[in-house]
Amino acid sequence: MSQRTTIPFGPQHPVFPEPIQLRLILEDERVVEALPAIGYVHRGLEKLAEQKDFQQDVFLIERICGICSFMHAMNYCQGIEQLLGLAVPERAKYLRLIWAELHRMHSHLLFLALLADSFGFENLFMQTLRCREEILDLMEITAGNRIMLTTCCIGGVRKDITPDQLKRIGTGLDRAQASLRELGGAFAKDYTIQRRLKGIGVLTREKAHELGAVGPVAKASGLAMDLRQTGYAPYPELGFNPITETNGDAYARMMVRLRELDQSAELIRAAMGRLPDTPLSVPFKGNPTGEVAARIEQSRGELLFFIKANGSKNLERFRARTPTFANLAPLLHMLPGCELADVPVIVVSIDPCISCTER
Repeated sequence: MSQRTTIPFGPQHPVFPEPIQLRLILEDERVVEALPAIGYVHRGLEKLAEQKDFQQDVFLIERICGICSFMHAMNYCQGIEQLLGLAVPERAKYLRLIWAELHRMHSHLLFLALLADSFGFENLFMQTLRCREEILDLMEITAGNRIMLTTCCIGGVRKDITPDQLKRIGTGLDRAQASLRELGGAFAKDYTIQRRLKGIGVLTREKAHELGAVGPVAKASGLAMDLRQTGYAPYPELGFNPITETNGDAYARMMVRLRELDQSAELIRAAMGRLPDTPLSVPFKGNPTGEVAARIEQSRGELLFFIKANGSKNLERFRARTPTFANLAPLLHMLPGCELADVPVIVVSIDPCISCTER
């Protein structure tokens, strides 16, 4: 006779430094239900964004999440620019794309490293982080910082990338892609990794659509949903097409991110080859008025900001919905039916960011 028990999984995850707790209801070793308990790192950031003026908010909102910080700032700036009616110079758009894709690469590499760590592949974990260091070095070379770049501003960008820096980006991408070819073989073909990921945490295409999955979680289930197709930044000019898989399991989610690494590198190369000679930003006067829903494809999926301005220097309302929040419902659907030992891997497979989620 099976015995039903309830155990807390977290708030300390075997891999993540951030606190996430799931209350797991088990029958013997099999999960039958999972309930989330979040709120450990709530920072009151949305209220703080209303107390600072709208230009100071660029720096604040960049700190919603360190791993994808530039994309938060870029999304916010695009929203304010829409309210102000600003036309961002073409060079600034391309520079934003380069920094955004560098952030996507270092985010996906961190995911792969943590995934390797979650099933005890410490050597693979360290080698993946070594590859990530190449990308962090490129951001330091171009922006002066390794994570919080602070190069995005309302109306464009604060810094330019020189021809010498462009050459160093190309060389760095060559080294990173050479490492990725070795690491990719280990992730995609290793027997143990396949046993731990294939058929685990399956999310069907229908359920992914019904539960509102975003980013690699949705794309791994066959949904070609990527906001880079909507025309922000110069993605359409570079012939962008989203990467998808069809199996919807943890292995497919890993493969989407693995393949997106090469795609991001090629997008950066294409952008570097087409950098127009225009100003970096446009000046503006006055304060924003109106409402806007700003959306961008962050490394984990759709990032949505609701911005309401009333003509003063302070926003009337700022609201953020991050991709991890959207992927929590799909996660709770994936867990029932799995073994307890698979829970850490399935949680890692959605690449959660709890600081993003709770703000």
